[in-house]
Amino acid sequence: MMSDTSTALTMESTVGVDICSLQRPQHTEHWLTIHPENDSPSFDTFERIHDFIEKHNASILKQYVFGGCQFHDKGMKALKRICGPVNWPVTWIQGDACSGTRLTGIQLHAVTGVPVNQIYLNDRCVGTTFEDDDAAYCFLGNLQTSDITLSRTEQTKKTFQKMETALAKARMDFSHVIRTWLYLENLLAWYDPFNDVRTQFFEDQGVFDRLVPASTGIGTSNPDNGALVTGALAINPKTDKIRIQEVMSPLQCAASDYRSSFSRAVEVRTPDHSKLYISGTASIDSDGNTIYIDDCPRQIAHTMNVIEKILRSRDMNWENTTRAIAYFKNIQDASFLKQYCQLNGLPHMPIAIAHSDVCRDDLLFELELDAVRETP
Repeated sequence: MMSDTSTALTMESTVGVDICSLQRPQHTEHWLTIHPENDSPSFDTFERIHDFIEKHNASILKQYVFGGCQFHDKGMKALKRICGPVNWPVTWIQGDACSGTRLTGIQLHAVTGVPVNQIYLNDRCVGTTFEDDDAAYCFLGNLQTSDITLSRTEQTKKTFQKMETALAKARMDFSHVIRTWLYLENLLAWYDPFNDVRTQFFEDQGVFDRLVPASTGIGTSNPDNGALVTGALAINPKTDKIRIQEVMSPLQCAASDYRSSFSRAVEVRTPDHSKLYISGTASIDSDGNTIYIDDCPRQIAHTMNVIEKILRSRDMNWENTTRAIAYFKNIQDASFLKQYCQLNGLPHMPIAIAHSDVCRDDLLFELELDAVRETP
């Protein structure tokens, strides 16, 4: 077991699970990253979620499951049997190029010490909310349209509309969104049309006149066979003590330079902590070009260097990581990330592994990462 208690951010790592906890003045936030211990689609790993809830009297805010969609129904039944009512959004996704014969990772965000409310649309839990003295927080997941007969672009429009409806239930709107997750079925076949719809939605919402959210766009299928499933994080500050700003990447151009509407990272500063949300990042150079084609180890090295520079620009480092997701086009390449971390002396980090297409056919790896540090 490893534990770092030098700051209010602590991490406990045991075989198969990492738990990062952040002590705030009024509550404690937790991030769980669970690593299935074998290649079978066993749901015994959900016992870890139950044990965590019982030990901490915690409320789950959202959950991701990366693995075969064929196991979704049995998996959700197992989750309910083990944990009781699942009153939080569960986003279950399977990579486009993935055989779906196993679970590769599970990740959850939870909180203790404050009441949590749920957001339902058509009897499906798509969000949770809680508040403290600084702000109201909304976590959305498993958002998609129910009509999968529509075209992909129409499903995208409907899904963004659903996001607005869910935000309204939390007394928010899209101006409060700081981070999105966009999981597109067969992404490589329609990423440009998707970007056109997103850009138009952002223009209609006035997003380009204020903060453009950080984001991840990945190729995955989902159990409902829709064109996409989405999630979001929204924050509504109560005072001017909360500061939310875009963070540029020292080594990459703005994503808007190649017609993709997201920020490289977003920072949220509170009176006691600063949180950094780094978008899905891949091996793209300062001109927006893919580099190290067909060389996954070098793509990983470049991506990690880009993320490290973003972290350092905000006085953070790898030890500040609360959660991360590594997306691999070829799941066998996951060992290269472990090798990189070992060779470069990086600390153990809570990284969930997902088997997914990245937004370009020549990209083999993408990493998203959240980090936290105490503010002076």
